[in-house]
Amino acid sequence: MANHFLVSWNAIAEGRVWVLVTSVFSHNMFLHFFINMYVFNGFGPFVEKVLGKKRFFQFYIFAGVVSSIGHAAVSNFILSAPELPALGASGAIAGVILLFSFLFPREKILLLGFIPLPALWGALLFIGIDIWGLAAQAEGGGFPIGHGAHLGGAFTGIIYYIWLRFRRSR
Repeated sequence: MANHFLVSWNAIAEGRVWVLVTSVFSHNMFLHFFINMYVFNGFGPFVEKVLGKKRFFQFYIFAGVVSSIGHAAVSNFILSAPELPALGASGAIAGVILLFSFLFPREKILLLGFIPLPALWGALLFIGIDIWGLAAQAEGGGFPIGHGAHLGGAFTGIIYYIWLRFRRSR
């Protein structure tokens, strides 16, 4: 597991670049897997309907790879912990959430399952929480959450949305 399914700066530097993908499909706790799949099921089908199956799959894999790179870079350059491993689909799903939120900015989502707010506001709140969490980790606190992966995936969703808009305007 550690050699083939956990992403870290050290793993990439050692040449195990496949972990950029395999880590996205790995989970070590049922609750982590359940939450990821619950959120993915809430946003993914709508984005897939817009992109189509093939482009959605390509986007998801790309968002996962960028989120893995985000985790590795943050761990190495901000947290000074190049050995810090990560796994899970959260970063790729962050990309799906942000793309959904830009495609459907006024669509109501339920924050924590019961607080309605426009999707774009929820996405911005999500990014804000990850920036706050990353700042806390940089100071030695915070929770063991892959904020760098979340932000990498979110960035991918935003950039992909901009690319879609540019492509459609031509």
